[in-house]
Amino acid sequence: MPPTPQTTPALDAILSSIAGADRLLVTAHARPDGDAVGSLIACWMMLQRMGKNADMALRDRVPRIYRSLPCAALVRHWSRVEGDYDAVILLECDGIPRSGLDGMENRFLINIDHHTSGRTFANVNWIDSNACAVAELVYQLIGAAGIDITREMATCLYTAMLSDTGSFSYEGTDAHTFELARNLVRHGADPVQIARDVYFSNPAAKMHLLGAALENLHHDGNLAWLWVSESDMDRTHAAEEDCEGIVNYAIAIAGIEVAVFLRELRNHDVRLSLRSKGRVNVASIAERFGGGGHESASGCTLDGPLPVATERILQYLRSEMEAATAVNGVA
Repeated sequence: MPPTPQTTPALDAILSSIAGADRLLVTAHARPDGDAVGSLIACWMMLQRMGKNADMALRDRVPRIYRSLPCAALVRHWSRVEGDYDAVILLECDGIPRSGLDGMENRFLINIDHHTSGRTFANVNWIDSNACAVAELVYQLIGAAGIDITREMATCLYTAMLSDTGSFSYEGTDAHTFELARNLVRHGADPVQIARDVYFSNPAAKMHLLGAALENLHHDGNLAWLWVSESDMDRTHAAEEDCEGIVNYAIAIAGIEVAVFLRELRNHDVRLSLRSKGRVNVASIAERFGGGGHESASGCTLDGPLPVATERILQYLRSEMEAATAVNGVA
């Protein structure tokens, strides 16, 4: 049975746009995470079952830990969109540049997002920051379309939700989140196997990179930070995707309220992953530097070199944390 449909004007507009399209493309943000990949595939599966001619493409390759997902091998790796698509569905993008794909200007765009930093840039926009993951919105879309959730869809959506809630640990995880997880398991998602695929299938290079990052771990009061240089990446033979989750080791320290992981790029820019235990809104901080995300998990990129970027973000974080302490009275 399909999930119970929950209609909204935006959802109805998306279904109407899909109904009027014969050929569609589904994409998500560059450097895709589990929510992007799982939701992308589930959305594509829905379109297939609706009888649509649909493709799925990403700017960057599917990370290794998500390549066991059903149909992950069918995700195309593009830098530019070519072809006569009637509509393009973008998941978790606050604008076309976030996808990393060229060739989307002047196309009919459908924007589905759950980030607090989401923006209405497309022809049709559905942004719900109360959703635990964009997978939840795709789940609702499938239900509103009257499509049965298959085991493959459930596997993709559960993987997406598991990764984007931090294994059900991030702010906003509630009874509704677990009800959604329950429904996906009832539709065939195997939580044990999915957890093994996501958390116990890491390459050795990621562990070596984690060791390098932990050697650079520092903390001061309730702020922690750690980083890896480009030479660390080369020495450990790590890939970009191996950086995912490293920041969580810093935020896991008792007494730490905000943590940042800095990754030096080849052009000497510095990519940041920010985490908070809830008292500081790191999404607004990331937006200040051209990024975005959730209140407790976000990211952005700063100009290098690494020491300058580190000092810049630490100074800003300390200022924001002092302001939060003044307002909330929390040390």
